[in-house]
Amino acid sequence: SLGPWKRTHERPLRPRSFRPQAIRGDDITVKSYRVESRITSRFAHTTVRSSVVNSASAAQSIGFNVQIPKRAFITNFTMNVNGITFIGSVKEKTVARNLYAQARARGKAAGIVRCRTTANSQDMETFKTEVHVPPGSHIEFELHYQEMMYRRLGFYEHTLYLQPGRLVPQFQVRICRRRRICLCFFTSPVCPCITSTKDKAHIVFKPNLQQQRRCDNCSGSAIDGVFTVKYDVTRDSNAGELQVSDGHFVQFFAPSNLSPLPKNIVFVIDVSGSMWGVKMKQTVEAMQAILDDLTMDDHFSIVDFNHNVRCWSEELVHGSSIQVADAKAYIKNIKPNGGTNINEALMRAVQILVRASNQRVIDPRSVSMIILVSDGDPTVGEIKLSAIQKNVKRVMRQEFSLFSLGIGFDVDYDFLERIAMENRGMAQRIYANHDAAEQLRMFYSQVSSPLLRTISIQFPEDSVSDVTRNQFDKYFSGSELVVAGKVLPSESGTLTSFTTASARLDITLETEADIAELDMELAKQQHSFTGFARQLWAYITVKQLIADRSLAPTAAKKRKITQQIMSLAVEHQFVTPLTALLVESEDAKERLLADSPRDPKHGCCSGARPKRRCDNVTRRKVSQNQKRATKLNRQITMCSVGPEEWTLPPTVNLVDNDPHFIVHLPGSNTDVCFNIDSKPGHILNLVSDTGAGVVVNGQLIRSKQVHKGHVRTYFGTISVYHQPDGVSVTVGTDGIAVADGRSNHNFTWGATAEISQDGVRISIVKDAHVTVTLNDSVRVMVLLHRVWKKNPANVDFLGLYIPNDNRYSPLVHGLIGQFSREPDVSVYDVREGVDPLKKEATMEVKGNRLLVTRGWQKDYRRDKKRGSNVYCWFVHNSGKGFIDGHYTDYIVPDLNSFLQTL
Repeated sequence: SLGPWKRTHERPLRPRSFRPQAIRGDDITVKSYRVESRITSRFAHTTVRSSVVNSASAAQSIGFNVQIPKRAFITNFTMNVNGITFIGSVKEKTVARNLYAQARARGKAAGIVRCRTTANSQDMETFKTEVHVPPGSHIEFELHYQEMMYRRLGFYEHTLYLQPGRLVPQFQVRICRRRRICLCFFTSPVCPCITSTKDKAHIVFKPNLQQQRRCDNCSGSAIDGVFTVKYDVTRDSNAGELQVSDGHFVQFFAPSNLSPLPKNIVFVIDVSGSMWGVKMKQTVEAMQAILDDLTMDDHFSIVDFNHNVRCWSEELVHGSSIQVADAKAYIKNIKPNGGTNINEALMRAVQILVRASNQRVIDPRSVSMIILVSDGDPTVGEIKLSAIQKNVKRVMRQEFSLFSLGIGFDVDYDFLERIAMENRGMAQRIYANHDAAEQLRMFYSQVSSPLLRTISIQFPEDSVSDVTRNQFDKYFSGSELVVAGKVLPSESGTLTSFTTASARLDITLETEADIAELDMELAKQQHSFTGFARQLWAYITVKQLIADRSLAPTAAKKRKITQQIMSLAVEHQFVTPLTALLVESEDAKERLLADSPRDPKHGCCSGARPKRRCDNVTRRKVSQNQKRATKLNRQITMCSVGPEEWTLPPTVNLVDNDPHFIVHLPGSNTDVCFNIDSKPGHILNLVSDTGAGVVVNGQLIRSKQVHKGHVRTYFGTISVYHQPDGVSVTVGTDGIAVADGRSNHNFTWGATAEISQDGVRISIVKDAHVTVTLNDSVRVMVLLHRVWKKNPANVDFLGLYIPNDNRYSPLVHGLIGQFSREPDVSVYDVREGVDPLKKEATMEVKGNRLLVTRGWQKDYRRDKKRGSNVYCWFVHNSGKGFIDGHYTDYIVPDLNSFLQTL
């Protein structure tokens, strides 16, 4: 929600007397308070400015406090005091402290700026500075920070903390985002002004003095809380969005319309004495809702522990209503007491997953995870944290993930985060207050719908460098994977990425970006953040290095990573755990130090949970790995779908346009054409092979207008069904759907992709065609025809191309399938026709003597606009006499129906 100063369970705020005001002082005048955020491609640069006058009759200290998201990096702070400007620059922490110490020794240190975590806060920290000034002084503060927008549960959230502490004559919040936003929500007494076009979105919140008051006659400000913009962006395809700017690239990957994978979960719940009271009550409440979310495709069990370890079930069980009800009753009766044996509990949870995997109880393509909920350090059994960490890593299989939830402030959150990160999971702190149950449910919602496994985003060899983490264990619905790097000099004007993943289907997606186009677009936009790609790459890299540093196995490795972090942070001006912001007057005579706590987990540098950094893998290496991957869970790797891979043989049977059939008879090297004059909505069987279990059907649509008293029909949907695997591929003009009876996956025409499941392989070439291959014996190509959107008469439609060398069973039939058994055809008595340009002749076929006309139809495989002429003998009356029976015999009830025997 977009909610200025709205107190909700999602943003617990401290009591008013303890919340810091943005401007502090006894008798001051705040002339202005302005916040501006520029968001470009999920990266936000926020500036907070305030102008203050010391209206007191004596000198006093005036403070400037700004609450910022924990994941943000401060990039600069400037201050102007009575015309003297202090300018910030990021330096290595030891260097900055030494320079500040030198200034202090000379009596020229104006003060120190502190950045600290706000107590009991889930997502904010407070930047604080103070300056002592004489009466009448005019001070201007300006703080800059940058952060990446993370997508969770289908939305991005950009949050600004507004606590001016008093009425402000010039109060304004402006958020500018490049490109349009969709699904933007807000709730507030004063509605912000929102304007959104194709190229940009502006949100302006500018309450006047009266609107700021708590009540009509109040002098205090009602603006005291959070201002959150919750939004999503429009995505053109499942292949993701690749952007190139300023010599850097960013790939965003957030596919949708995929069916969730089955999941196997072992819930590990701390029931020690410290969980007594609100913590246990909230955990039980959350688990009731979480268990209700399980489906029959899921498997689960529960391990609860104090000084002892107990299992609700030693085996994984289906998420049936009976099992769920029994598990809920078990949890409800738990009474917390005793110590905390985390090590043994996690060992038992892993054993349950290993046993289920070994016994093949679970689907090999399912997702297995352990969710640990605990509020304290281990006190029983193995209590050494490093030993527990090693034990867990040793027994966890590569396909398992561990997610850690730490309740309250007594828990060693750093430990929980380390074991989660080392085991392909993530951690989250749960704040022990009235909404802890909601926090637990929200976390579970983030991991409850896994869509893909083993995701890899690759780039051609020698095209990129310094790539951030590009291989991911899982992708969850509503989230987003982001990869960034540097673009190497090249003669090519484009950059291509290849994304591979495994789900119920094996998927390869290809996307392409123009190297210069985005920079030209950004240069024209007033509020865009032109350096976003470079800063976003640095932001992700530093976050991942900080994570690597916490897991470094040796001191030497840690020192090396430390040096990398400091170098990048100084270059890109990020205040991190290892850097500080030195603020100096223009003549360098006075200095302030923007510092942060030494603990990397606290302060303005802490950030969200970063992941490991990976180097780019070349296409050559991927090609080598492809052979291995084929043997391991059939996880296909990168492959580029080029014309040489999809072009069908020279001789094909096809149906295209409105709809014209062309049947090639290779024995006599003759092409025969006919039209089918059926009605919109009818589904025509094209291939029906009950022996091989293959069906190809097409559904007719109509043109927008009647032409010469006749309604033209086209194929708007073509379905290919492979009965042995239960897989159907439905191709429409708006997308491609793949279903297997258990799940449905949807793909757009907007990206090149390759998908495989069992014996079915689907190759999509962006905005061009789809090729479906069944067991390497049957191929079908569906060609997309686009028309001008405002065309008054025509509609988008599909063409179908089937090679003559497809290997069917002897039972094959259908409007096209019947001609896999080539009939004897004789054409004679060629003569002038009614149309002097079209000769007539007599054709004998299947015991029938037919009048045929010489003409031509179009093959659009190589030229979609004009097509190439195919000269053929045209059979009139919807192919009567050339096809078996009447064309109405080929009308079937649905897209996967086999043809009844003629």
